[in-house]
Amino acid sequence: MVFKKLLGSLGVGGPTVDTVLDPGPVRPGDGLTGHVHLKGGGADFDIEQITLELVARVEAEHEDGETEGLAAFGTFTVAGGFSLAAGERRSVPFTVALPWETPITELYGQNLGIVLGVRTELAVAGAKDKGDLDPLAVTPLPVQEAVLEAFGRLGFGFKSADLEYGHIRGTGQQLPFYQEIELVPASQYAHAMRELEVTFLAGPGGMEVVLEADRPGGFLSSGHDALNRHVVSHDDAARRDWNADVDAWIRQLSATQGHHGASVPHGHTDAHGDHEAHRSGPGMGTAVAAGAAGLAAGLVAAEVVDEIGDFFEDEDEDEDEGDDEA
Repeated sequence: MVFKKLLGSLGVGGPTVDTVLDPGPVRPGDGLTGHVHLKGGGADFDIEQITLELVARVEAEHEDGETEGLAAFGTFTVAGGFSLAAGERRSVPFTVALPWETPITELYGQNLGIVLGVRTELAVAGAKDKGDLDPLAVTPLPVQEAVLEAFGRLGFGFKSADLEYGHIRGTGQQLPFYQEIELVPASQYAHAMRELEVTFLAGPGGMEVVLEADRPGGFLSSGHDALNRHVVSHDDAARRDWNADVDAWIRQLSATQGHHGASVPHGHTDAHGDHEAHRSGPGMGTAVAAGAAGLAAGLVAAEVVDEIGDFFEDEDEDEDEGDDEA
């Protein structure tokens, strides 16, 4: 399902654009492929540029509370410099590389409630207009899936996921926002944390895993956040004991005092030998499915598409109102 939009700046009879992504989800860092289908209008037009923009719905915290807005995280020129005759149909293939930090939108077939899209813009005869919007589905890298699966096997439950505007200090974060995957702690960790947030910051050589725990307060102390960071290799996905490693990360985080906690340098974290670290469980796939009932993750694909369309239509209306006021 795609969204088609007549180029309003050119009026009735202008060319139309329909961008179709190749079927199936993609992974961070992979090539995103598809075609931009153009249909000429009532006259010949010079197509100066066709641009694809990756966009995401993000949350921003400020003094007055929290707001949602639009953040672009990649812009690509895929064609341009040609004439489109009246009524002519033309298909432009494209391949663009997704940023390594692209958020994941689904896990084990369950939508996580993250809204990403690919927006197409035409520059025609000196005018620019947004022509088309398509939802973007992203699945985790093998090492991301391995880490999340370990959390599930250790008894953590999936709660929600969102995108936060800002930068995590002390990391190599590249995008203007980051993804938080919120987990409910397993019973053996519940005394040490009320909630755990997991952030993946992937790159071509590996990935930072940032963990932030909401620590409960004591009789004479208030609660606080504890944070630590671990760096892993993409090649580690199939060769590490992730149950043991993730258990060690959690125990280190549980012992952390203060907000920032301990930052783990590049390399592996030694795993504890506790038998609990090796216990099996349903995995994060089951945890996600179980948590979907209370989450926007329960949306079917068509509803996710509608949500993206409504979101951008609202944004376009706001921009139009701003233009009218100007």
